[in-house]
Amino acid sequence: DLRGGDIVRVALPDYPASLDDPTVPFLLVDPLNNYVAQSGLIGPNGTDRLGSRPLFTTSRFEYVLGTSESMIVSLQHVQQTGIVVTKNFIFKRGDYLIGVEYEIQNTSQDEWRGALFTQIKRDGQLPISFSENFMSLQPYVGGAVRSEKEFYKKIEFDDLKEESYKLSLREGYIALVQHYFVSAWVPVGEDQNNYQARKLPGKDIYLFGYTTPANAIASGEIGTFATQYYVGPKDQYRMREIAEGLDLTVDYGFLWWLSQPLFYLLTVMYSIFSNWGIAIIGLTIIVKTLLYPLSAASFRSMAKMRKLQPEMARLKERYGDDRQQFSQAMMDLYKKEGANPLGGCLPILLQMPVFLALYWTLMESVELRQAPFILWIDDLSVMDPYFVLPILMGISMYLTQSLQPEPPDPIQAKVFKFMPIMFTFFFLWFPSGLVLYWLVNNILSILQQLYVTRQIEKAGQG
Repeated sequence: DLRGGDIVRVALPDYPASLDDPTVPFLLVDPLNNYVAQSGLIGPNGTDRLGSRPLFTTSRFEYVLGTSESMIVSLQHVQQTGIVVTKNFIFKRGDYLIGVEYEIQNTSQDEWRGALFTQIKRDGQLPISFSENFMSLQPYVGGAVRSEKEFYKKIEFDDLKEESYKLSLREGYIALVQHYFVSAWVPVGEDQNNYQARKLPGKDIYLFGYTTPANAIASGEIGTFATQYYVGPKDQYRMREIAEGLDLTVDYGFLWWLSQPLFYLLTVMYSIFSNWGIAIIGLTIIVKTLLYPLSAASFRSMAKMRKLQPEMARLKERYGDDRQQFSQAMMDLYKKEGANPLGGCLPILLQMPVFLALYWTLMESVELRQAPFILWIDDLSVMDPYFVLPILMGISMYLTQSLQPEPPDPIQAKVFKFMPIMFTFFFLWFPSGLVLYWLVNNILSILQQLYVTRQIEKAGQG
């Protein structure tokens, strides 16, 4: 917009709004969400005052990068004093980081004094393109900043209804975060900048930005103010290069320390197979192999428990309703045979942190957005439209449980048998990539359990 030189619309052609029409790009900065990236000059001689924005001119109304590696879009404004203000937007091929530079030519007889301000303006509604599957967690939509103690601190819309946010800090960033995408103002240099976030009174409009210290430009001199605006996908490796902590807007939650190496392994697998579904299968095999030394003990315990099922049935028949005597005899049997009734819980406990970490990896990683696998699965980040993977996962879970000993308590046994049905129902709405992981994990568990059971049987025969 030439009024203020603001960025009012950003479309991302490499990220279609939907798979139904890949030619329609995803709109990140969108006027329908009152989403605007603003910057300007404030202070005694600034161009931007309350209720008044400068009107810029430009030599042409369409700029095309073409075959060039970079491009500058230049806007000009002449103040009443004759001072020429040039606002340059610097674009680079293949990069979502835009350089924004103000050049002030002080042709007046007096000193020019002012400061740079940046801000992201947006309403508090969910993005227009936002969709949420049943049973899935809602991705975060709101502000983020690097604070004095944290590299990534959320600034939620609801918090700003109660109190504005202020911080003075060197370097840093201030961002507006949504599912898969982010926009952020990032300072240039090491000035002590003033970060702020607030809600406009009586309006559903929120402002996130920062201001630089004031600078003086003598008569006849040329001064500059510079900043950077990142607007695009949550590319954590690129954002890490731009500002420390900006990559954490890929929010993996409290298991970030596990999600980040999982994502790295996932990208390594993808570089080999060029298919995110196969990459998930490869990652599952790696994780399962790494956990096998810990899981083997519990697999052996379950095999022993299953072997003891006939003896336990005889004990139950012998002691009848005397639960105390039955429990004591059963514990003695476990001790004699070296079996652990709780051993079967270990594989599930080991898998849960990996499961949760991978859930957030699949939810947050834009690389998996609209990523195809095979046949009918054209987007691993959303539910299987035909529920094939969840049903196969439920069958694999049933087979896994069939290899485990049945609990002696009848109620526990019924719950145990009902679990595959319950999990299948829950997984119907989970991202198909996550269901794929759990399905492959179950298949590998079955193979490992059969292998351990066969080893124990051979040892017993010997």
